[in-house]
Amino acid sequence: MVSVGSHGEKDGSNNGTVVDFRGNPVDKSKTGGWLAAGLILGSELSERICVMGISMNLVTYLVGDLHISSAKSATIVTNFMGTLNLLGLLGGFLADAKLGRYLTVAISASVTALGLIFLTLATTISSMRPPPCDDYRRQQHECMEANGRQLALLYLALYTTALGGGGIKSNVSGFGSDQFDVTDPKEEKAMIFFFNRFYFGVSIGSLFSVIVLVYIQDNVGRGWGYGISAGTMVIAVAVLLCGTPWYRFKKPQGSPLTVIWRVLFLALKKRNQSYPSHPSLLNDYENRKVPYTQRFKCLDKAAILDDNCADNANKSNPWIVSTVTQVEEVKMVLKLLPIWSTCILFWTIYSQMTTFTIEQATFMHRKVRSFEIPAGSFSAFLIISILLFTSLNEKVFVPLARKITHNVQGLTSLQRIGIGLILSIVAMVGAAIVEKERREIANQKNVKTSAFWLLVQFFFVGAGEAFAYVGQLEFFIREAPDRMKSMSTGLFLSTISMGFFVSSLLVSIVDHVTKKRWLRSNLNEGKLNNFYWLLAVFGFLNFLVFLALASRHQYKTQLPMKPDSGEKELKSLNDEMIEEIEKKASIQSVGNAEP
Repeated sequence: MVSVGSHGEKDGSNNGTVVDFRGNPVDKSKTGGWLAAGLILGSELSERICVMGISMNLVTYLVGDLHISSAKSATIVTNFMGTLNLLGLLGGFLADAKLGRYLTVAISASVTALGLIFLTLATTISSMRPPPCDDYRRQQHECMEANGRQLALLYLALYTTALGGGGIKSNVSGFGSDQFDVTDPKEEKAMIFFFNRFYFGVSIGSLFSVIVLVYIQDNVGRGWGYGISAGTMVIAVAVLLCGTPWYRFKKPQGSPLTVIWRVLFLALKKRNQSYPSHPSLLNDYENRKVPYTQRFKCLDKAAILDDNCADNANKSNPWIVSTVTQVEEVKMVLKLLPIWSTCILFWTIYSQMTTFTIEQATFMHRKVRSFEIPAGSFSAFLIISILLFTSLNEKVFVPLARKITHNVQGLTSLQRIGIGLILSIVAMVGAAIVEKERREIANQKNVKTSAFWLLVQFFFVGAGEAFAYVGQLEFFIREAPDRMKSMSTGLFLSTISMGFFVSSLLVSIVDHVTKKRWLRSNLNEGKLNNFYWLLAVFGFLNFLVFLALASRHQYKTQLPMKPDSGEKELKSLNDEMIEEIEKKASIQSVGNAEP
């Protein structure tokens, strides 16, 4: 960052001036750093505690207390998680376009706290639940399912929480990294360490949720569990606001979605125009900041210099003509979409860990001596697996891959994604085998299988996430245009969102096609293993498509930035074309001036 006087700094990444809460250039000795980043980190820690505390155990409440079928309960949970991650796009847009990260995080955290208060009320007020039933799974025809009025407050609570959680998720890590100066070697190292602590903090929050909060929800009361979550978020909001004088703020620079919309609009508007004889005749070609590519050539029409561009001022008007750089940036985003589509199914498989896998645990032996482990707490093994393989990646797999491939990265982002996809397929094969054996033993011998057999699917899905999550995040951030990093994070979150929505859709279709024979509330009477086999088959087909797309993908760093041959010769032709446009415009102007 470049100093502004002795008290301020300017962001070296062209994102504008960095200021304090009064709008003045910052004093680095009094703002930013670990104090500010730590206060911000509390918001994400609280968000993860709350969301994991809801998602990992909600299905047992819906089935056991509200008497909703397993399939419908799974859909409610996956729709909630899908909406939360999808709203990350909205949170990122609002922060980039108008509010800035600080205001977006503060408002979102407050909204999340409100949603959790609603959820506490929804699970505490007795009139919000149907009459109790001894064993809904076995006597579901004699039990009354929660009605629309009783579900209304629950839905309000869940989607208010999702609205706030999406805003936090998409901005808190960026706001935390804003507290470090990347051009200062000491602060740059601290920022890298910040991301390590950020991920560690998120994981610790997740573990706390699935072990402590889930236990409180099952053994003390749902209201107590969600009430603690609400209190945690209220404290996080207070801490965030109290730290205001110590933060560094970057003013919003406008959303990249606007750039994308303008390029698409102009390409459509100029669709009938002919391509120039050479790309160097496109607007601002010589000053392009990214390599020119032939892919999605139809978008080049947005950068065609037509009669409306005769005036130099019009050439700078983004609503009249785009630059080659803007067009190529949109091409980069579009190039991500095929890989984006193949990442969705991983999160569809992952979503089963929060729904049917937890439901399986309720039918299995969970006692360790006299202590019965809550079904939702078994997801702790998923988080432990993620942490284990994240550490192994950095300490073992990546260094080993560097020696073998002589590549600094060790494993490329696409290779990480591919490994994650393979592990998710293995997880579903293992889950199908375990569920088939569990059901047969329960029906034939009336014996409960140990719930620790679920570690098979938790282990492989957790290992898969350690590869896929990092690979996807790295891929979308590295391959996106430099000034579209926030949007690329939102694009990554949308794969998670779509994965949960696809799960909801798939559950509904399977439940309808099989006439509720596969996905029953009493899993002993259903065929959940067939559903897992179906996911394994879809996962394998999706992996084949991914291989085909990944093998053809050209990384951004592999694209040449050298001028095309003949560019110098065509520069004079470009000047002649502009001169001809100006001449036509001059003649037309004279003609219009005649009586």
